[in-house]
Amino acid sequence: MKDILSEIIAHKKNEVAIRKAEIPFAMLEKQLTGRTIPFHSLKKALEQSSTGIIAEFKRRSPSKGWINRAAVAAEVTKAYETAGAAALSVLTDEHYFGGTIADLRMAVASVQIPVMRKEFIVDEYQLFEAKLAGASAILLIAAAITKEESERFTELAHQLQLDVLLELHDERETDYITPLNNLIGINNRNLGSFVTDLEKSFRMIGLLPEEAVLVSESGISDPVIVRELRDAGYRGFLIGEHFMKTSDPGESLRSFVQRL
Repeated sequence: MKDILSEIIAHKKNEVAIRKAEIPFAMLEKQLTGRTIPFHSLKKALEQSSTGIIAEFKRRSPSKGWINRAAVAAEVTKAYETAGAAALSVLTDEHYFGGTIADLRMAVASVQIPVMRKEFIVDEYQLFEAKLAGASAILLIAAAITKEESERFTELAHQLQLDVLLELHDERETDYITPLNNLIGINNRNLGSFVTDLEKSFRMIGLLPEEAVLVSESGISDPVIVRELRDAGYRGFLIGEHFMKTSDPGESLRSFVQRL
């Protein structure tokens, strides 16, 4: 079986190296110096929200191809906010997911709720990019980095005033969790094969710290599942494809929220 994640990470490291050559790290740091960038806490938003939904802007995926090729980030994310999303996730990987950092900037400019940069983070450089684009949170995928990198990136993110959602895929990755990780996600999708197993969230919750805000990600398409996950202890629910595959993602979210 083809390991899609390994392919994505190899491509991402090359991609970041090219961007660092074009715009040196020191230049990014200089751009950030003295700037005040609004911050909306993802953790607090999920703790206080009645829906807990992190609505995702996602044009395509490696397994499904194009989902919504013509979608406009500013329009969809604003509609998500109006429909009751607690927060937003914006994919910025172009090669595999059809997203861009410009989508992130447009989303941030359009809403007043937390926006997370959904990306395969492999370098500190990407944290500075996220902050400069106005993100309030980043995703760290345990399967894509070492434990040492996870801790180092988390510390830097907090220094930059970025919340960190640490994403785990199996029981072995729970040793990535440190006291710094107060937002932990369980991805129900296997990033090697892209097969989805919703039971993963239910199986793994007993291994996660009770004090952390927990997020279930991927494969959620029914309000009943959200209620069951909430009863199990989850406070956040990352949903993208279910809304994005429709002609009006915002209206799809509104209908979903009404059935919660």
